[in-house]
Amino acid sequence: EFAMTDLGSLNYFLGISVTRDSSGMFLSQKKYAIEILERAGMGHCNPSRTPIDTESKLGTTGDAVFDPTLYRSLAGSLQYLTFTRPDISYVVQQLFSSSTTDLVAYSDADWAGCPTTRRSTSGYCVLLGNNLLTWSAKRQPMLSRYSAEAEYRGVANVVAETCWIRNLLREL
Repeated sequence: EFAMTDLGSLNYFLGISVTRDSSGMFLSQKKYAIEILERAGMGHCNPSRTPIDTESKLGTTGDAVFDPTLYRSLAGSLQYLTFTRPDISYVVQQLFSSSTTDLVAYSDADWAGCPTTRRSTSGYCVLLGNNLLTWSAKRQPMLSRYSAEAEYRGVANVVAETCWIRNLLREL
């Protein structure tokens, strides 16, 4: 059992305006789009018939963005806007495809570090740019006869994790 409150008919939720009439329900993010334009300093810009110049190509070369945090925030906001504006999906995808953030992993292991069981401990961390995505530090389940074997087992764990993350990022 859950306590519930009736807030009436849905009008606005998570940046989406909802309008109903006899023919159906209509979703709009006009207010949200205006907020994005204002955050980008484009509140008074003129509309365009096409969302992007089809001849221009975004690339990884050139000047870095002035404020990377603002860029990511605006790009994410535009991605959310594609729920009601599928016509801008290609443009938004282009914003993310020019990203040059590297996926980097570090791994380390000791050899026979546990005085009782003589098992090794390995750890790793995986970063996307400067952001920590995942990490692990745990005792290895098998005994390693050499320090190189302990390091190899640790590297195998981080390679498996990094491959999974890389495939996930490709799907996004």
